[in-house]
Amino acid sequence: MPPRARGLAGVSDDFLRAFAETRAFLLGRPSRIQIAPGGEAVLFLRSGPRDPTLGLFELTVADGTTRELVTPAQLGAEIISDDEKARRERMRITERGFTSFSLSPDGAQVMLPFSGRLFLFERRTGRSRELPVPGSAIDPRFSPDGRRIAFVSNHDLHVVDVDGGSPRQLTEGGSEDFFHGLAEFVALEEMHRFEGTWWSPDSRQIAFCQVDQRMVERFAIADPAHPERSALQFRYPRPGRDNARVRLGVITVDDRSIRWANWDQARYPYLARVAWDSPKAPLALLLQTRDQREAAFVAVEATGETRSLVVESDAAWVNLHHGLPRWLPDGSGFLWPSEASGASALQLRRPDGSVEREVVTSGFQTLAYADSQRLFAVTGGPVGNRIERFALRTDERVAITSDTAEHAPTFGRDAGPFVDTRTAADALPESAVVRADGTRVTIVPSVAEPPPFRVNLELTTAGAFHAALVRPRAFEPGRKYPVVVQVYGGPHALTVKADERQYLLPQWIADRGAIVVSIDNRGTPRRDPSWERAIKGSFGEVPLADQVEALQSLGGRFPELDLERVGIYGWSFGGYMAALAALQRPDIYKVAVAGAPVVDWQDYDTHYTERYLDLPDRNPDGYRSSSLLTHAAKLQRPLLLVHGTADDNVYFFHSLKLADALFRAGRPFSFLPLAGVTHQVPDPMMRERLWRQITDFLFAHL
Repeated sequence: MPPRARGLAGVSDDFLRAFAETRAFLLGRPSRIQIAPGGEAVLFLRSGPRDPTLGLFELTVADGTTRELVTPAQLGAEIISDDEKARRERMRITERGFTSFSLSPDGAQVMLPFSGRLFLFERRTGRSRELPVPGSAIDPRFSPDGRRIAFVSNHDLHVVDVDGGSPRQLTEGGSEDFFHGLAEFVALEEMHRFEGTWWSPDSRQIAFCQVDQRMVERFAIADPAHPERSALQFRYPRPGRDNARVRLGVITVDDRSIRWANWDQARYPYLARVAWDSPKAPLALLLQTRDQREAAFVAVEATGETRSLVVESDAAWVNLHHGLPRWLPDGSGFLWPSEASGASALQLRRPDGSVEREVVTSGFQTLAYADSQRLFAVTGGPVGNRIERFALRTDERVAITSDTAEHAPTFGRDAGPFVDTRTAADALPESAVVRADGTRVTIVPSVAEPPPFRVNLELTTAGAFHAALVRPRAFEPGRKYPVVVQVYGGPHALTVKADERQYLLPQWIADRGAIVVSIDNRGTPRRDPSWERAIKGSFGEVPLADQVEALQSLGGRFPELDLERVGIYGWSFGGYMAALAALQRPDIYKVAVAGAPVVDWQDYDTHYTERYLDLPDRNPDGYRSSSLLTHAAKLQRPLLLVHGTADDNVYFFHSLKLADALFRAGRPFSFLPLAGVTHQVPDPMMRERLWRQITDFLFAHL
């Protein structure tokens, strides 16, 4: 074990332990926020400051009082099935207790899934009752009239009446590899489509996915530390190989009759979104081609036949947006996200698909709320964003927030009070109830522990790139410091944001005697489409070249950066980037730590990889140049590989392949397997030990 670098007295042990046990000081903050009809109350889940078990709470907006409605312990012991564990992994859920809840349409009852059981909590009386479900209930959903709940059990779709009675099975023939009512792996992991069932607006029918994954390659994860346990098996679609086949059926609840949506599945194998938002608009589907260069929004007729509403294509790929497209409540049109103009915009389209007008002309990020007259959207650039209100059919545009911060609004069923979860470069997350004009009403209370220090952060630019510098709190002007680069560098994620929480660990690293630098290269989101699409065809060139260019630019501006002593670390795509940096640019990076890296992109999933690199037979050179195995023999610098043996996103064999290639090439390296750990590391003890090992390794070579 190399000696630990000297930092501020007492910071290393105390902070790192607290950071791990509080989940980066996020435990105890309100989450999964929902607003009761009329806006009189806010319901949310919250844990203790060092206990990841979530309970259900209610805030009364008028007087700001908060009460805990029900705890998991009141409902029994928690048992999580393997299927539910896999679903939570896709959704990045690591807490225990109540991980979700749903308000009935009238707000009188709360549905609580817990340990595969289904409970209803009555807000007025405070009583809970369990609904009868066969087996384990997964992904339960209220009908719009609040009378029924649809759920999946034993791979088939069921319904149960809220007022009592036995549940009824709607579909038949479900199995582990042929199931109804749930999303398939790539929808959960890459499309952010977590639904597999959708109620009709009149509550009489349910649209549901039928997923056939029998042809998808099967992976097994065995725990090397427990050879007596059977391996868990997963279906995992690799680039160029078979995906699951997805159909959409519409079942009438009363008589179980089914009509199947009929579209050209050979051309559009991906079902990306389902929109059934208005009683005056048809069921509609967002479909994608396998290469994701084309997306089609189609209406489903009563016969099951489909008619095209919009087709958008792009030479690189068409992005997906959460919750879009969406019908307006009165059926007078739908909202369509478009990048066809070269900017990220939001269009209002007529029911026939023609463009009525562009409501948000540029800078569109996410839709927060929409009715038939107006919408609230999150707009802005990469470092901070804002909430704005737009009139649908006039040029009215009103800024609800104007600060340099990150805003994540949660609306109810109307445009009344909403909850704005805000963080900034000098502020940790805070959730506030806000009126539609931006006036704050009250705070949704948190019991999270405050971190023991504030971050010494500078957000800046390096040429065309955004960058963040975290200096030691005891920074000494005139002294040169080694540089530790915190990298991600991949699509759909930023490391440079007005968000203090993501710089707490970098501050601890900096206080040990370094300056931590983060840079967002081309390919990262929230810039114009051409910036994002610069990585098309290869992961191994543009991102790393941009990181080097920006780092050298920063070194020219800030003499305290010692560019002769640069280390780099990252996880997932960031792990790939860290390893690539060590292999390709030993002149710049003197040491690297690669956590859970994608080593060979032919071993990652279809929907993500093919979007950027195309299918392997169309772009063999891009796959070859992007693979770490291609460059393994070039390793000259110390490299630490870290990987969980139970990872079912970036499988453990990625790092094993790289370790084997390095060994055969005679290149020395270090390898830390994390026994039984998935792609996330929620265990506090392991998280504390892991970050100590990572920083010790970096500083030993800087």
